[in-house]
Amino acid sequence: MAEMTRTGASPLGAFERWLTLWVAFAMIVGIAIGALAPTLVAGIAGAEVASINLVVAVLIWAMVFPMMVNVDFGAIAGVARQPKGLLITLTVNWLIKPFTMAFLAVLFFDHVFAPWIAPQDAQQYIAGLILLGAAPCTAMVFVWSQLTRGDATYTLVQVSVNDMIMVVAFAPIVALLLGVTDISVPWQTLVLATLLYVVLPLSAGLLTRRVLGSQPEIDAFSARIKPLSILGLIATVAILFALQGEVILNRPFVIALIAAPIVIQSYAIFALAYGAAYALRLPHRIAAPCAMIGTSNFFELAVAVAISLFGLNSGAALATVVGVLVEVPVMLSLVAFANRTRNRFA
Repeated sequence: MAEMTRTGASPLGAFERWLTLWVAFAMIVGIAIGALAPTLVAGIAGAEVASINLVVAVLIWAMVFPMMVNVDFGAIAGVARQPKGLLITLTVNWLIKPFTMAFLAVLFFDHVFAPWIAPQDAQQYIAGLILLGAAPCTAMVFVWSQLTRGDATYTLVQVSVNDMIMVVAFAPIVALLLGVTDISVPWQTLVLATLLYVVLPLSAGLLTRRVLGSQPEIDAFSARIKPLSILGLIATVAILFALQGEVILNRPFVIALIAAPIVIQSYAIFALAYGAAYALRLPHRIAAPCAMIGTSNFFELAVAVAISLFGLNSGAALATVVGVLVEVPVMLSLVAFANRTRNRFA
């Protein structure tokens, strides 16, 4: 959603800075559309082939493709400079975060929030949170890295390696965790969604980089197509809330309930990764983005897969959108903390 900037200017543009407000605006518009144009919304919901909604698929591609253009596997050789940072990132992202998110989701929705949430709704929210936890950040981490004066090249290495792992690990981890929580897993749809929203955009991004050739051309291209990502996100959120409008109007506190485990998970994962980086004496320029990658989520992928697996009007899709809503304020607070503690690192 945001290309990696290489200048000294602030990388947080107007859209990223006010992302939470943009998402809130899209929610309001979506609810209004759902109430005023139910036939239009029903038509969009019915445009499906093999459990993939065609309208949403186009919008998700608009979101995902611009960020995949920034993934450069050629930079991976640079990991030898600081292997400990990558080790922390991979351990947190793939061996800890998905499982702690699943634990918190089950804890809150099967137990803490059980008096207020119907069991069938709870299972949907758990599924959405699992999808968020299994998708480490790909794009916005470049923004958080530069706001903390992180090593841009090393951040790129971390993101590139994570994306390589995501191609093969995302579907099995999601299937495992959904199975543990007794949620039916349509394997064919899960694999198809992973191919459609991870493998193909990543391949297209690599091909685009090869065609463009030089880094200045790649940066210029990313800047030109960035509005597609913004429009895709806003339109997708509006569609989701057009379908979820009745539930939200009747039970607005559901949004707060879904946000609670996401916020707890975010701060806990950051503390774990940041603390590990401090203990291993990593320089701050690597420690800060290392912790940010695990904390932030690839919510575009989570939204897309939730829609593919459970439908546009599912509680799982709603849960992933709440992840978008809380992402920026939480991450900005962690950026501020990281910057205040810079002098404590070597």
